[in-house]
Amino acid sequence: MAPAVILLHGDDNVVVCCRTVEAGEHIRVEGVDIIAEQRVALGHKLARRDLCTGDKVIKYGASIGSMTADIKAGGWVHMHNMKSDYIGAHMRDAVTG
Repeated sequence: MAPAVILLHGDDNVVVCCRTVEAGEHIRVEGVDIIAEQRVALGHKLARRDLCTGDKVIKYGASIGSMTADIKAGGWVHMHNMKSDYIGAHMRDAVTG
């Protein structure tokens, strides 16, 4: 089975799914277990640690946006709970479910 996620940079607080991750799946990242809170599709992000509203989302070792809601480690990080800090006028509808 393919690895569940990839950590792109040691400073990242999110990991990227290498395949669909199922709810409740235990994933070991750098010696720490996270548990997926829901089914998350290939290419989407999971929180590597608890994130709070306003926290920067770090991917590739750089900020890609800010959290708009609190989330636990293993939670899905996407447009429904984060926003770009760089493209303020760009809006996307979150696809959930």
